[in-house]
Amino acid sequence: MSLVNHSKAVTQAGKRAVKNLRWWMLALFLLGVTVNYITRNALGILAPELKNSLHMTTEQYSWIVAAFQLAYTIFQPFCGWLIDVIGLKLGFLICAVIWALMCLLHAGAGSWIQLAVLRFFMGASEAAATPANAKAIGDWFPKNERPVAAGWAGVGFSIGAMLAPPIIYAAHASFGWHGAFFLSGCLALLWVGLWWWLYQSPATHPNLTESERAFILQDNDPVPVRQPFWRSMKNISKDRRFYGIAIPAFLAEPAWGVLSFWVPLYLANERGMDLKQIALFAWMPFLAADLGSIASGYLTHLYIRLFGCTRINSVVASSITGAFLMLSLALMTLVQTPWLAILLISVGGFGHQVISCMLSALVVETFDKGQMATVNGMRGSCAWVASFAFSLIIGVTADTFGFKPLFIAMGFFDLIGAIFLVMFIAQRRAGVPA
Repeated sequence: MSLVNHSKAVTQAGKRAVKNLRWWMLALFLLGVTVNYITRNALGILAPELKNSLHMTTEQYSWIVAAFQLAYTIFQPFCGWLIDVIGLKLGFLICAVIWALMCLLHAGAGSWIQLAVLRFFMGASEAAATPANAKAIGDWFPKNERPVAAGWAGVGFSIGAMLAPPIIYAAHASFGWHGAFFLSGCLALLWVGLWWWLYQSPATHPNLTESERAFILQDNDPVPVRQPFWRSMKNISKDRRFYGIAIPAFLAEPAWGVLSFWVPLYLANERGMDLKQIALFAWMPFLAADLGSIASGYLTHLYIRLFGCTRINSVVASSITGAFLMLSLALMTLVQTPWLAILLISVGGFGHQVISCMLSALVVETFDKGQMATVNGMRGSCAWVASFAFSLIIGVTADTFGFKPLFIAMGFFDLIGAIFLVMFIAQRRAGVPA
């Protein structure tokens, strides 16, 4: 029986069809990534208190952050390959169970070394989020919708970071930092149950209409080929298009790492804000990042309509737009008012998510379904190598030189990345790759 006929038989077995099911599946995935970011960002929000309670130095805290980033860097390609081989539902579920349990165990940590170990295992499992993002978009959306879908999917990566400060602060106020970690771990376990209950692939989902299935499959993509891990890595590393995506990701990610893990400490140390003020205002860059995620996909349509860009060139142009917005991080070092500083950081959050979502869109635009999660995992590893190194640099320099030189550097990194996008990805004329 063919895939379509099998799926039709399943749908006709008495299940109610759901209109626009692909967007509901994307929303379910988005919810999981939102919870993912609440669990990971709890550490940054609680950093000032953890430093006092566990008697940590800034350098020791940087090692905790780096442990997460090191694991996230190493395991993204493996998580992507796992998802490509065993499927999005089971692969993402296994990783989500592990990160939920690791977050729960944070509540019992008694030293910075214990936190570093737990963060390593959390980073290894949460590394599935980036490759799963590409897989969800590639599985559920045709090519002409993927840039917009990538933009909406990117909302989960920032809305969780936006919601984390008020949620973690409220939990901290009621139960202390132990309870804040425990609550976020419980939220992750609740989402795991929803994912297991509600998610199915387009091939087997009993609530998918035949018209929507045909719409999703309109590009007639070849059947994904499952390759051994090292062979898949080798083949991807030979493709110059990968470097056109990976190098800009390498240059972009330090900014997101700083937003996620270091901005609360920066606001406390250099802007004189207490934990309550941080909770009240630290969510703003992530709200801006949400808006950047949503706007990124629609921005591609604007470039197509106004300038006649090809679909790939419109994605490249949107990413370059985000790179120019990142200059706000350098400008932020010139202002004295904390609220204006947060506003400029927020512009940077908007610009970063435009870049990040468009890099994910380029993965699903340029690689086949059997490689999407693996490629996005490799892209993520390249990104997190930079984030890992940048955290170590901050740890050994921030107390001596402050954060200003680092923000200036982040303001210009993405413009350098844009050069590689143009060199390796942009099409010189319609239908002809660079």
